Amino acid sequence: MMKLRRSKTPKAGASHKKWTIGFSIAALSIWIFYTYIMYNLPDGPQTIFQNWLPPTTVNEAMVWVICALGLNIVVGYAGLLDLGFVAFWAIGGYSAGWFMSAFFRQVNIHIFSPSDAADQPGIHLTFWAVLGVGGIICAIFGIIIGAPTLRLKSDYLALVTLGFGEIIPQVFTNGENIAGFNLSNGTKGISPIDNVAVPGKILGPFDFSWKFAIFVFLTAIMVFVSLRLRKGRLGRAWLAIREDELAASMMGVPLMSTKLAAYAVGAFSGGVGGVAFATHVNGIFADRFNFSISIILLAMVVLGGMGNVWGVMVGALLIAWINSTGLPAFGDLVNNTFNTSINFPSYNFLLFGGVLILMMLYKREGMIPESRLKAILHESDDETSNLGGSH
Repeated sequence: MMKLRRSKTPKAGASHKKWTIGFSIAALSIWIFYTYIMYNLPDGPQTIFQNWLPPTTVNEAMVWVICALGLNIVVGYAGLLDLGFVAFWAIGGYSAGWFMSAFFRQVNIHIFSPSDAADQPGIHLTFWAVLGVGGIICAIFGIIIGAPTLRLKSDYLALVTLGFGEIIPQVFTNGENIAGFNLSNGTKGISPIDNVAVPGKILGPFDFSWKFAIFVFLTAIMVFVSLRLRKGRLGRAWLAIREDELAASMMGVPLMSTKLAAYAVGAFSGGVGGVAFATHVNGIFADRFNFSISIILLAMVVLGGMGNVWGVMVGALLIAWINSTGLPAFGDLVNNTFNTSINFPSYNFLLFGGVLILMMLYKREGMIPESRLKAILHESDDETSNLGGSH
């Protein structure tokens, strides 16, 4: 009697394990290179790395990854189109400005603050506490923003989130005098903020070394949380809403609370990214939080692969590098080679827009797609081709 052989398919757990090992090796290699090797290279190779991939770009790219992973929960898992995610990044950043600086000079609170802030007025909490405080504040604002808006769908939800994404940065821009209270110091911003207390610089002698290690640690936590949530009951409810909201509600999924949970978790990640960003640039300034950040984050999620944590990471790292260093360095190379004066960085949105159009036409699931979303998209393509062939 002939036995049927079941086809072997790669397990998701094995795939996650490979990506985790690869991410760990890459992070460790980068940390060792920039801490102990790059500054000992000859001037030529060192200049190449400083021009094409400087340490500040590497750290900033990790901050983008943290925020993109949060937006992936909202857009990639729950299918809620959010065009105002920059609001949470801004709130998280200002949380660092409020609780890690001398901004509120009328009080004097120090809780595990670094030694260089011991004699300064203001509120000085440890960086790790501010991460939690900033994330919780953003989660609360996510619920406040989501409660009246998540009853809307599709384009209407996108427009409302866009409105909130424009309002909150404007509040900070004009927040120097709100009924006599200075909320944000207006366009002057809040700077400097406290350093992260690292005992004896155990993570390396340079700012890059310990900041990169901390940002990688935060990214690893967000990856772990994202993967665990996706496997659980809440994650399955998000995916059900993303694929068919009506069917999900008929199966007993509480739509409002489930959507609010996605918004709160995504906002928490945005707040953590905002605190990390404020630490990275040693300050917080209102003019940095414009609509383009929300669009870039959305492009990272879409190009990388909505719903796929590893794809979003790759998309975020690639776009962050192109936007920060890759395109300017390429422009300098072209201009020096052909004696031209083209401002390549000014065409970044033309490049992103063109790539997005091509991706939507030929690879809608992204560079590293989520298997479930890829199957759904190709199933609709197969149905369309079958209908076309039946005529």
